[in-house]
Amino acid sequence: MHDGITFERSDVPTAVICTEPFVTSADAMAKLGGIPDYPYVVLPHPLGSLDEAGIREKAAQAAPDVLRILLAKS
Repeated sequence: MHDGITFERSDVPTAVICTEPFVTSADAMAKLGGIPDYPYVVLPHPLGSLDEAGIREKAAQAAPDVLRILLAKS
């Protein structure tokens, strides 16, 4: 979340992705960063143990929301 907010402040459109256990932290970081309604994508946890096919599936799942966030900023 911190990096996403930093990029946004540098006029770099960014879409942050986090997993479900980190939603509370993401919301807190957005609030501390001065953008309490900062949009981000939430995926089921975990991602680290997925194989290539699993990662591709999660990327496909996240893609529509990532595009929505990025296009809203253009």
